[in-house]
Amino acid sequence: MKQNKKWSMRIASFCLAGACLCGGAVLAAGGDESDPLVTLSYLTQTVTPNILKQVDEQAAKRQSELLAQLNTAIADYKMAVEGGGASGGTSASYSVVTLTSGQTLAMGVGCEVMLRVGTATLAANTDPGLIDVSTGGTLNNGGALTANHLYMATIADRTVQATAATVKLLVRGEYTVS
Repeated sequence: MKQNKKWSMRIASFCLAGACLCGGAVLAAGGDESDPLVTLSYLTQTVTPNILKQVDEQAAKRQSELLAQLNTAIADYKMAVEGGGASGGTSASYSVVTLTSGQTLAMGVGCEVMLRVGTATLAANTDPGLIDVSTGGTLNNGGALTANHLYMATIADRTVQATAATVKLLVRGEYTVS
Protein backbone atom coordinates (compact mmCIF):
# COMPACT_ATOMS: atom_id res chain seq x y z
CA MET A 1 0.00 0.00 0.00
CA LYS A 2 2.88 2.33 0.66
CA GLN A 3 3.98 1.82 -2.92
CA ASN A 4 0.58 2.86 -4.28
CA LYS A 5 0.62 5.97 -2.14
CA LYS A 6 4.05 6.96 -3.46
CA TRP A 7 2.90 6.57 -7.06
CA SER A 8 -0.26 8.52 -6.38
CA MET A 9 1.75 11.32 -4.81
CA ARG A 10 4.14 11.37 -7.73
CA ILE A 11 1.30 11.51 -10.28
CA ALA A 12 -0.49 14.24 -8.30
CA SER A 13 2.76 16.26 -8.06
CA PHE A 14 3.39 15.81 -11.75
CA CYS A 15 -0.14 16.97 -12.62
CA LEU A 16 0.11 19.99 -10.28
CA ALA A 17 3.44 21.01 -11.82
CA GLY A 18 1.99 20.63 -15.34
CA ALA A 19 -1.07 22.73 -14.41
CA CYS A 20 1.16 25.45 -12.95
CA LEU A 21 3.35 25.50 -16.05
CA CYS A 22 0.33 25.71 -18.38
CA GLY A 23 -1.30 28.46 -16.32
CA GLY A 24 1.92 30.46 -16.25
CA ALA A 25 2.32 30.15 -20.02
CA VAL A 26 -1.26 31.33 -20.58
CA LEU A 27 -0.78 34.33 -18.29
CA ALA A 28 2.53 35.26 -19.90
CA ALA A 29 1.25 34.99 -23.47
CA GLY A 30 -2.28 36.41 -23.31
CA GLY A 31 -2.40 39.51 -21.24
CA ASP A 32 -5.50 41.48 -20.33
CA GLU A 33 -6.61 45.13 -20.05
CA SER A 34 -4.27 45.90 -17.19
CA ASP A 35 -1.31 44.04 -18.71
CA PRO A 36 -1.77 43.84 -22.51
CA LEU A 37 0.47 41.88 -24.82
CA VAL A 38 1.22 45.05 -26.85
CA THR A 39 1.26 48.24 -24.85
CA LEU A 40 -0.42 51.44 -25.94
CA SER A 41 2.85 53.34 -25.54
CA TYR A 42 4.52 50.94 -28.01
CA LEU A 43 1.76 51.58 -30.54
CA THR A 44 1.80 55.38 -30.14
CA GLN A 45 5.56 55.83 -29.85
CA THR A 46 6.89 53.22 -32.27
CA VAL A 47 4.37 51.65 -34.63
CA THR A 48 2.29 54.73 -35.55
CA PRO A 49 5.28 57.00 -36.32
CA ASN A 50 6.82 54.27 -38.54
CA ILE A 51 3.57 53.83 -40.46
CA LEU A 52 3.16 57.60 -40.89
CA LYS A 53 6.75 57.90 -42.08
CA GLN A 54 6.18 55.21 -44.74
CA VAL A 55 2.94 56.86 -45.87
CA ASP A 56 4.64 60.26 -46.14
CA GLU A 57 7.48 58.76 -48.20
CA GLN A 58 5.06 57.05 -50.59
CA ALA A 59 2.94 60.22 -50.90
CA ALA A 60 6.02 62.35 -51.64
CA LYS A 61 7.19 59.83 -54.27
CA ARG A 62 3.77 59.78 -55.96
CA GLN A 63 3.52 63.57 -55.81
CA SER A 64 6.86 63.96 -57.59
CA GLU A 65 5.76 61.47 -60.28
CA LEU A 66 2.48 63.34 -60.85
CA LEU A 67 4.28 66.69 -60.91
CA ALA A 68 6.64 65.40 -63.62
CA GLN A 69 3.64 64.18 -65.66
CA LEU A 70 1.90 67.54 -65.21
CA ASN A 71 5.00 69.47 -66.33
CA THR A 72 5.28 67.25 -69.41
CA ALA A 73 1.61 67.79 -70.25
CA ILE A 74 1.96 71.56 -69.82
CA ALA A 75 5.03 71.62 -72.07
CA ASP A 76 3.19 69.55 -74.70
CA TYR A 77 0.19 71.87 -74.49
CA LYS A 78 2.34 74.99 -74.88
CA MET A 79 4.11 73.42 -77.84
CA ALA A 80 0.75 72.61 -79.48
CA VAL A 81 -0.67 76.09 -78.89
CA GLU A 82 2.44 77.90 -80.09
CA GLY A 83 2.78 75.56 -83.08
CA GLY A 84 -0.84 76.05 -84.22
CA GLY A 85 -0.28 79.23 -86.24
CA ALA A 86 -1.43 80.08 -89.77
CA SER A 87 0.56 77.29 -91.39
CA GLY A 88 -1.20 74.60 -89.36
CA GLY A 89 -0.68 72.38 -86.39
CA THR A 90 -2.61 70.78 -83.57
CA SER A 91 -4.24 72.30 -80.55
CA ALA A 92 -6.09 71.13 -77.48
CA SER A 93 -8.12 74.37 -77.50
CA TYR A 94 -9.71 76.30 -80.32
CA SER A 95 -7.52 78.56 -82.47
CA VAL A 96 -8.77 81.40 -84.64
CA VAL A 97 -7.71 80.83 -88.26
CA THR A 98 -8.18 83.59 -90.84
CA LEU A 99 -8.43 82.66 -94.53
CA THR A 100 -8.65 84.87 -97.59
CA SER A 101 -10.66 84.05 -100.69
CA GLY A 102 -9.34 80.88 -102.36
CA GLN A 103 -7.30 79.63 -99.39
CA THR A 104 -8.08 76.18 -98.03
CA LEU A 105 -7.90 74.56 -94.63
CA ALA A 106 -7.12 70.83 -94.79
CA MET A 107 -8.49 68.98 -91.77
CA GLY A 108 -7.08 65.89 -90.08
CA VAL A 109 -9.25 63.16 -88.63
CA GLY A 110 -11.00 64.46 -85.51
CA CYS A 111 -10.44 68.10 -86.42
CA GLU A 112 -13.29 70.43 -85.48
CA VAL A 113 -14.12 73.67 -87.28
CA MET A 114 -16.70 76.42 -86.73
CA LEU A 115 -17.36 79.20 -89.27
CA ARG A 116 -17.52 82.56 -87.47
CA VAL A 117 -17.12 85.20 -90.23
CA GLY A 118 -17.59 85.00 -94.01
CA THR A 119 -18.55 82.05 -96.19
CA ALA A 120 -16.85 78.75 -96.99
CA THR A 121 -17.56 75.48 -98.77
CA LEU A 122 -16.51 71.90 -98.21
CA ALA A 123 -14.39 69.86 -100.63
CA ALA A 124 -14.44 66.10 -99.92
CA ASN A 125 -13.70 62.97 -101.94
CA THR A 126 -16.65 61.03 -100.47
CA ASP A 127 -19.92 61.79 -98.72
CA PRO A 128 -20.61 62.57 -95.98
CA GLY A 129 -17.89 65.19 -95.89
CA LEU A 130 -18.27 66.52 -92.35
CA ILE A 131 -20.47 65.76 -89.37
CA ASP A 132 -22.56 68.76 -88.25
CA VAL A 133 -22.26 68.32 -84.51
CA SER A 134 -24.71 71.18 -83.85
CA THR A 135 -27.63 69.46 -85.63
CA GLY A 136 -26.48 65.85 -85.74
CA GLY A 137 -26.60 65.95 -89.53
CA THR A 138 -23.95 65.83 -92.23
CA LEU A 139 -22.44 68.21 -94.80
CA ASN A 140 -21.66 66.79 -98.23
CA ASN A 141 -19.07 67.75 -100.86
CA GLY A 142 -19.64 71.28 -102.19
CA GLY A 143 -21.98 72.23 -99.34
CA ALA A 144 -21.71 75.62 -97.63
CA LEU A 145 -20.74 75.75 -93.96
CA THR A 146 -23.40 77.31 -91.74
CA ALA A 147 -22.17 80.06 -89.42
CA ASN A 148 -21.80 79.06 -85.77
CA HIS A 149 -22.27 75.33 -86.47
CA LEU A 150 -19.58 72.97 -85.21
CA TYR A 151 -18.32 70.48 -87.82
CA MET A 152 -16.05 67.46 -87.30
CA ALA A 153 -13.94 65.58 -89.84
CA THR A 154 -14.19 61.83 -89.33
CA ILE A 155 -12.33 60.91 -92.52
CA ALA A 156 -9.02 62.32 -93.84
CA ASP A 157 -8.76 64.62 -96.89
CA ARG A 158 -11.51 67.09 -95.97
CA THR A 159 -10.85 70.73 -96.90
CA VAL A 160 -12.73 73.93 -96.25
CA GLN A 161 -12.32 76.59 -98.96
CA ALA A 162 -12.87 80.29 -98.25
CA THR A 163 -15.40 81.87 -100.65
CA ALA A 164 -15.40 85.35 -99.09
CA ALA A 165 -12.65 87.97 -98.91
CA THR A 166 -12.14 87.27 -95.19
CA VAL A 167 -13.15 84.05 -93.44
CA LYS A 168 -12.58 83.43 -89.73
CA LEU A 169 -12.80 79.91 -88.38
CA LEU A 170 -12.42 78.41 -84.94
CA VAL A 171 -10.35 75.25 -85.35
CA ARG A 172 -9.37 72.52 -82.90
CA GLY A 173 -7.22 69.58 -83.93
CA GLU A 174 -4.76 68.85 -86.72
CA TYR A 175 -4.96 71.11 -89.79
CA THR A 176 -2.90 72.88 -92.48
CA VAL A 177 -3.61 76.06 -94.40
CA SER A 178 -2.66 76.48 -98.06
